[in-house]
Amino acid sequence: MAIPPRLVVREMQPAEVGLRIDYFHDSSDEYLTMLGVDRAALPSRAAWRSDYAADYDLPVEKRGGVALIWELDGRTVGFSSADRIVFGEEAYMHLHIISPELRHKGFGVEFVKESARYYFRTLRLDRLYCEPNAFNTAPHRTLQRAGFRYQFTHEARPGPINFHQTTTRWMMERPHSV
Repeated sequence: MAIPPRLVVREMQPAEVGLRIDYFHDSSDEYLTMLGVDRAALPSRAAWRSDYAADYDLPVEKRGGVALIWELDGRTVGFSSADRIVFGEEAYMHLHIISPELRHKGFGVEFVKESARYYFRTLRLDRLYCEPNAFNTAPHRTLQRAGFRYQFTHEARPGPINFHQTTTRWMMERPHSV
């Protein structure tokens, strides 16, 4: 009998933000385009690190963002972040599996469920949104399987590192058990 993999979702520590910065800066232009990310809009590594440090110094209810690490059997394989936070109301979630060999294996669904629980609890949210590029199909299947509901598809610029694109908005309401 095989031992099931151990999945852990935990808050990203300030010393770990390089993982997130490197993920974007080291990705190919083709991959960034699939994500809807504009390389020219990425802050420098130093500026991004400084912004994260300043945000981490704030109490969670005043932060502009919260980031989580995804671990599989003790190995970091991805991360999630929440931004556009209105504490006690809503936030927008992002999800990234950094290990290409683990994409399309179904782990993302469990990581997204655990991340959503964390955001609902920690940020005291009523609603959690995710708005991936409409043509990047993998996150749409993951979000649906994790319990998010389709809202609509529209033209938007989801964040400061994104270009204007077609996105699909998904939403999850606060479960009673959180």
